[in-house]
Amino acid sequence: MLQDRSKLTRYAWLSIGAAVLTILLKGSAYWLTNSVGLLSDALESLVNLAAATVALIMLSIASRPPDQDHAYGHDKAEYFSSGVEGGLILLAAGSIIWTSVERLLNPQPIGQTFVGLAITALATLINLSVGLLLIRTGKRENSIALEADGHHLLTDVWTSLGVIAGVIAIIFTQWFWLDAVIALLVAANIIWQGIQLVRRSALGLLDTALPEDEIHALETILKRYCQNGVTYHALRTRRSGVRRFSSVHVLVPGHWTVQRGHSLLERIERDMHDALSNLVIVTHLEPVEDPRSFKDVKLDRDELVEEVV
Repeated sequence: MLQDRSKLTRYAWLSIGAAVLTILLKGSAYWLTNSVGLLSDALESLVNLAAATVALIMLSIASRPPDQDHAYGHDKAEYFSSGVEGGLILLAAGSIIWTSVERLLNPQPIGQTFVGLAITALATLINLSVGLLLIRTGKRENSIALEADGHHLLTDVWTSLGVIAGVIAIIFTQWFWLDAVIALLVAANIIWQGIQLVRRSALGLLDTALPEDEIHALETILKRYCQNGVTYHALRTRRSGVRRFSSVHVLVPGHWTVQRGHSLLERIERDMHDALSNLVIVTHLEPVEDPRSFKDVKLDRDELVEEVV
């Protein structure tokens, strides 16, 4: 049975709180140093706040139970969350590039670096702790929204470490143009992460099949029952948020009673449920001797089947 998903919203609230705190810290670091590298880091935290807010809204929607208008549940709302987050990341990268190019053409000195770096380091530790927690929870609860938010925070951590290292290099070299170069490298990394999130969201919305190892697990179960005239075809799978969906046609000898065929399907479904959690299974029983049973191997039938009275 699917567990209550509403509890996941508290992790989104945690992410929002962390984003607000890091915005204040990193904004202060930029104000003290006038470093465009630290500014790029602060701008990414603004994206973190927007992304966490979207994740909270979508997790609230995804936790709703199936209803008359959404018989398959609301789980796909999480894919919208990761897609929006990817888009916001790309938007942040664009703003960083715009600011960095201007600073590259007109380098400026930076000040109070040690205080600014200390503040940024504190914000980085906050993001690291919250990001690891979100990823761990997202994987355990099969929540793409929490997992995407966690990965985004870890991206912010790497960004911050790169910025800190770059500012330290500026202190010793006095190459002020390096500040803008660091920010451009940060933007490139952010763009890559944003593209990955958008791609993952699109694959989920397009009903991509389950991973090969999970499909293999289902096929192994079905093959165990392929004896005494029993076989199967048209195994189809997809994922929607936390739920996995599978459908399969099981072919049995035509002389079997409905009760015998139903009992077989019950055993197959039970074994498939045991193999994969949160699996919604639809099985279809067909007589193996009837040629029309093989007309529906494809998603779209080759031809209409005449009505049988």
